[in-house]
Order: sequence, then C-alpha cells, then structure tokens
Amino acid sequence: MVVNKFPGNINDFSIMNAFDLPAIKKVAIIGPECTGKSDMSKFLADHFNTVWIPEYARGYINNLVRPYQQQDLLTIAHGQLRLEDEWMRDANRVLICDTNLYVIKVWSEFKFGSCHQEILDNIASRKYDLYLLTYVDVPWEEDPQREHPDQREKLYTLYLNEMKNQPVPFVEIRGEREQRRKLAVDAIEKILKNP
Repeated sequence: MVVNKFPGNINDFSIMNAFDLPAIKKVAIIGPECTGKSDMSKFLADHFNTVWIPEYARGYINNLVRPYQQQDLLTIAHGQLRLEDEWMRDANRVLICDTNLYVIKVWSEFKFGSCHQEILDNIASRKYDLYLLTYVDVPWEEDPQREHPDQREKLYTLYLNEMKNQPVPFVEIRGEREQRRKLAVDAIEKILKNP
C-alpha cells in the first residue's frame, strides 16, 4: 500500500507508521569475547540479503579518552538499541544483531558486580525471535578491547544460564566455521517459516 498523503491529524501517525511492511524477525548473536559474533553477523546478512547491526560498544570505546566505566554501559545500551530501531526498516525479512543488551548485562555483572536497572528493563521489554549463542571454540585473537582470554568458558556459562532463563528460542553455535554457519542458517530459516 502506498500512502501519498498523510491522513488525518498528527495523532493518526500510528495508522501509517507500518506502511504494511512485512514482519521482520530479529536475531541476536551473543556470546563471550572473540567467539565469532561479527564474522557470523556479516555472513548471515549476506546469506539472507539483509542488514546487520554492528556492536555499538566497539566504536564508543574506541572514541573514549579514558577507560570505560560502568555508567558508559548504559550509554552503549542506548546506542545499540537506537541502531536496531534505525536499521529495522532496511531489513529484508530478518534483522541480524551483532550483540544485544544481554551482552551488556553479562559484562556489567561480570566486571562491575551489577547491572543498571534500565538495561534490565529493556531486556524484558524488547522482542527478539532467536538468539544464537556463540561458543568459545574459536581461537583467541588479541585486541585492545578484549580483556579476559582465560575467562571465556566461565562467561559462556553465564550466557547459557541467561538463555535458559528466558522464553526466546536459542541455538548454541559451535564447531568448525562451516558447521557454525549451517547451524545458524538452519535456525533462522526455521523461524522465517513461522509467521
């Protein structure tokens, strides 16, 4: 349906907000540091001819002139959600998110011992259709933003516990690169078949 003219008054904006867009499924790729989340996001976006949302934290921390602090995680959460909302309209059937607020929650609790309530509230209210949880069987690569090469298994367990205690389907992504990709593609194709 093409709308040529805004109907009614400004309060009627919600009527045409959707423009009869098809429902977009949201897939979040989460897991510990250096477990192939960005590589998987790029691959899946190419495979499904759609867009993917990069990890907002990387650019934010790169531009800081001081070490990041816990309050920065709330700013990062706001940026991540804004990117998701802005790119949703450009997605083709599925939106691939390289991380989401679960990553910020796990990291905040692991590093600082707590998580800001607003982050927890957004986790509870934001809708996703699938989580892909990346395992730690990818070789560690040094990076100035990566902090705990010896804690990845422990962090993975924290993520796994989060996934077991929430209602959205999740798939553990592990194995060689092609096996990981097949697991992810199959999981996404399954949710795309369900309205």
